[in-house]
Amino acid sequence: MNYPDINNREKGDEGEEIAVAFLESAGYSILVRNFRVTRGEIDIIAEDQSRTLVFIEVKSVRDLRFGHPFSKITYGKQKTIAAVARQYLAVNKITNRPCRFDAIGIIAGKVEHLKNAFIMM
Repeated sequence: MNYPDINNREKGDEGEEIAVAFLESAGYSILVRNFRVTRGEIDIIAEDQSRTLVFIEVKSVRDLRFGHPFSKITYGKQKTIAAVARQYLAVNKITNRPCRFDAIGIIAGKVEHLKNAFIMM
Protein backbone atom coordinates (compact mmCIF):
# COMPACT_ATOMS: atom_id res chain seq x y z
CA MET A 1 0.00 0.00 0.00
CA ASN A 2 1.44 3.31 -1.00
CA TYR A 3 -0.36 6.27 0.59
CA PRO A 4 1.70 9.44 0.04
CA ASP A 5 -0.61 11.22 -2.40
CA ILE A 6 -4.06 9.86 -1.55
CA ASN A 7 -6.67 11.14 0.86
CA ASN A 8 -8.11 9.23 3.81
CA ARG A 9 -11.22 8.09 1.91
CA GLU A 10 -9.11 6.61 -0.89
CA LYS A 11 -6.82 4.98 1.69
CA GLY A 12 -9.89 3.55 3.43
CA ASP A 13 -11.31 2.27 0.14
CA GLU A 14 -8.03 0.57 -0.69
CA GLY A 15 -7.92 -1.00 2.77
CA GLU A 16 -11.48 -2.25 2.42
CA GLU A 17 -10.65 -3.83 -0.95
CA ILE A 18 -7.75 -5.70 0.67
CA ALA A 19 -10.02 -6.74 3.58
CA VAL A 20 -12.75 -8.02 1.25
CA ALA A 21 -10.25 -10.09 -0.74
CA PHE A 22 -8.84 -11.49 2.52
CA LEU A 23 -12.29 -12.36 3.89
CA GLU A 24 -13.46 -13.98 0.67
CA SER A 25 -10.29 -16.10 0.54
CA ALA A 26 -11.09 -17.20 4.11
CA GLY A 27 -14.57 -18.37 3.07
CA TYR A 28 -16.66 -15.37 4.14
CA SER A 29 -19.59 -14.17 2.06
CA ILE A 30 -19.69 -10.39 1.77
CA LEU A 31 -23.28 -9.22 2.27
CA VAL A 32 -22.93 -5.42 2.40
CA ARG A 33 -20.15 -2.89 2.08
CA ASN A 34 -20.33 0.56 3.66
CA PHE A 35 -23.74 0.19 5.30
CA ARG A 36 -24.62 3.78 6.19
CA VAL A 37 -27.33 5.29 8.34
CA THR A 38 -27.53 8.71 9.97
CA ARG A 39 -25.72 7.45 13.11
CA GLY A 40 -22.74 6.04 11.26
CA GLU A 41 -21.37 3.31 9.03
CA ILE A 42 -20.17 -0.28 9.12
CA ASP A 43 -17.39 -1.01 6.65
CA ILE A 44 -18.26 -4.64 5.88
CA ILE A 45 -21.10 -6.95 6.86
CA ALA A 46 -20.33 -10.56 6.08
CA GLU A 47 -21.34 -14.10 6.92
CA ASP A 48 -18.74 -16.61 8.03
CA GLN A 49 -18.80 -20.33 7.32
CA SER A 50 -20.87 -21.01 10.44
CA ARG A 51 -23.51 -18.53 9.19
CA THR A 52 -22.61 -16.01 11.91
CA LEU A 53 -23.32 -12.44 10.87
CA VAL A 54 -20.08 -10.48 11.20
CA PHE A 55 -19.89 -6.67 11.43
CA ILE A 56 -16.37 -5.63 10.47
CA GLU A 57 -14.47 -2.39 11.02
CA VAL A 58 -11.43 -1.88 8.78
CA LYS A 59 -8.53 0.38 9.75
CA SER A 60 -5.46 0.96 7.57
CA VAL A 61 -2.13 2.51 8.47
CA ARG A 62 1.19 2.99 6.67
CA ASP A 63 3.19 2.00 9.73
CA LEU A 64 2.87 1.77 13.51
CA ARG A 65 4.32 5.22 14.22
CA PHE A 66 0.91 6.49 15.39
CA GLY A 67 -0.26 3.21 16.92
CA HIS A 68 -1.79 -0.06 15.87
CA PRO A 69 -4.92 0.22 13.69
CA PHE A 70 -6.97 -1.65 16.30
CA SER A 71 -6.21 1.08 18.84
CA LYS A 72 -8.15 3.48 16.60
CA ILE A 73 -11.40 1.59 17.25
CA THR A 74 -12.29 3.56 20.34
CA TYR A 75 -15.10 2.82 22.76
CA GLY A 76 -17.15 5.58 21.09
CA LYS A 77 -16.58 4.00 17.68
CA GLN A 78 -17.60 0.62 19.10
CA LYS A 79 -20.84 2.12 20.42
CA THR A 80 -21.57 3.65 16.99
CA ILE A 81 -20.87 0.36 15.18
CA ALA A 82 -23.14 -1.51 17.62
CA ALA A 83 -25.95 1.03 17.10
CA VAL A 84 -25.63 0.77 13.31
CA ALA A 85 -25.58 -3.04 13.59
CA ARG A 86 -28.83 -2.93 15.58
CA GLN A 87 -30.37 -0.80 12.84
CA TYR A 88 -29.17 -3.25 10.18
CA LEU A 89 -30.75 -6.13 12.09
CA ALA A 90 -34.02 -4.23 12.57
CA VAL A 91 -34.30 -3.03 8.96
CA ASN A 92 -33.64 -6.54 7.68
CA LYS A 93 -35.88 -8.17 10.31
CA ILE A 94 -33.05 -10.40 11.50
CA THR A 95 -33.66 -11.99 14.88
CA ASN A 96 -32.19 -14.88 16.80
CA ARG A 97 -29.03 -15.08 14.69
CA PRO A 98 -25.47 -15.26 15.98
CA CYS A 99 -23.56 -12.02 15.42
CA ARG A 100 -20.12 -10.72 16.27
CA PHE A 101 -17.90 -7.68 15.79
CA ASP A 102 -14.53 -8.15 14.10
CA ALA A 103 -11.75 -5.76 13.21
CA ILE A 104 -9.35 -5.91 10.32
CA GLY A 105 -6.14 -3.96 10.63
CA ILE A 106 -4.02 -3.35 7.59
CA ILE A 107 -0.44 -2.31 8.23
CA ALA A 108 1.45 -1.45 5.03
CA GLY A 109 -0.68 -3.99 3.12
CA LYS A 110 -0.40 -6.80 5.72
CA VAL A 111 -3.75 -7.99 7.07
CA GLU A 112 -4.51 -8.74 10.72
CA HIS A 113 -7.98 -10.14 11.50
CA LEU A 114 -9.22 -9.85 15.07
CA LYS A 115 -12.37 -11.90 15.65
CA ASN A 116 -14.65 -10.79 18.50
CA ALA A 117 -12.83 -7.46 18.63
CA PHE A 118 -15.48 -6.21 21.03
CA ILE A 119 -18.80 -7.30 22.49
CA MET A 120 -21.68 -4.89 22.59
CA MET A 121 -25.34 -5.24 21.72
